[in-house]
Amino acid sequence: METIKIHPIGIVHSPYKNTKDIPIQGIFKAGVEAHIELNKKYEKGLKDLDGFSHAILLYYFHESKTEDIEGTPYLEKDRHGIFSIRSPHRPNHIGISIVKIKSIQANKLYFTEVDILDKTPVIDIKPYIKYFDNREGLRHGWIEKHFSPNKPDR
Repeated sequence: METIKIHPIGIVHSPYKNTKDIPIQGIFKAGVEAHIELNKKYEKGLKDLDGFSHAILLYYFHESKTEDIEGTPYLEKDRHGIFSIRSPHRPNHIGISIVKIKSIQANKLYFTEVDILDKTPVIDIKPYIKYFDNREGLRHGWIEKHFSPNKPDR
């Protein structure tokens, strides 16, 4: 296999200075705000993104020093395959979050629904597009039991 080289395009400035304060998903602390400071050479890449309500962020879990093939997610005591959970301790340490865009000013993208550690390197930003990203007939595997109608909000 060949090596893939990926360079950060910017960095997240988040109120979460340690991992224990981060919600399991940003929607569970929807009002928390953060921003990405892009490298100046990528500033023009933000053009027209302000016309979208949400963005998909891809980033590097820079604090993760281990790689697991199985892990125990926040909601469970059972171990699951790494590709069925969102642990940072995965091959390549790549994370994904859907965030709500608040504003864009020069090379800064301000957003809420953040679940990302401060100083996290960003590797890509994509618009969330319901026509492409929503799906019908979804199944949610092991996590479904945690979000049944009689379970409280997280």
